[in-house]
Amino acid sequence: MILEVTHISKSYKNGTRNLAVLFDISFSVDQGEIITIMGPSGSGKSTLMNILGTLDKADKGTVKICDKKTDNLDDRSLAELRNKHIGFIFQFHHLLPEFTAIENVLMPAEISGMSTAVKTKANELFDYVGLNDRKEHFPSQLSGGEKQRVAVMRALINSPELVLADEPIGNLDKKNGEKLLDLFTKISKDFHQTVIMTTHDEKAASIGSEKYHLENGLLHLLTK
Repeated sequence: MILEVTHISKSYKNGTRNLAVLFDISFSVDQGEIITIMGPSGSGKSTLMNILGTLDKADKGTVKICDKKTDNLDDRSLAELRNKHIGFIFQFHHLLPEFTAIENVLMPAEISGMSTAVKTKANELFDYVGLNDRKEHFPSQLSGGEKQRVAVMRALINSPELVLADEPIGNLDKKNGEKLLDLFTKISKDFHQTVIMTTHDEKAASIGSEKYHLENGLLHLLTK
């Protein structure tokens, strides 16, 4: 099991009131699954993803990643866990503008001190996603779809067990959005990669091997 979430709840202070965002959420994810979580804006999707990615903490409940409980880990241990086991893809690509595409892809490996060892993998990934001729281009020289594919490669470079994709097609046109969804499906099949993706788009949600709906803080399994 790659991820196990047990009874997590989350609320935020809103003046003198508590704003409840997530209620008693539990689910688990096995290797190679694509899990999609659909819900409207403000439903708590990003809050849930931040908790799954250890960028935020739940008020109650537990999150286990690769059989390791994250609740009581210190900041350094959480950073190490994120860099080793989790890849992130966001609605905005967050590529560093002063670095080339391949330098952006290698950034997580640089942080973990593995950049030399994974340069061959980086080149293989550029070939895999069809961007061989864009390696030395800067983000400003790439299209929106190309930037998101670079972001996908960056998420995969350290071979994480879990990839979290938060509204990854939200800023793409229909054609590039479909290409990215096809890429997620291909990655899951070819690499046996586990992906959790949030979306407000029904077509995007349809790629999930398990599909959930999040609204009013409650997570419901729609279908397997």
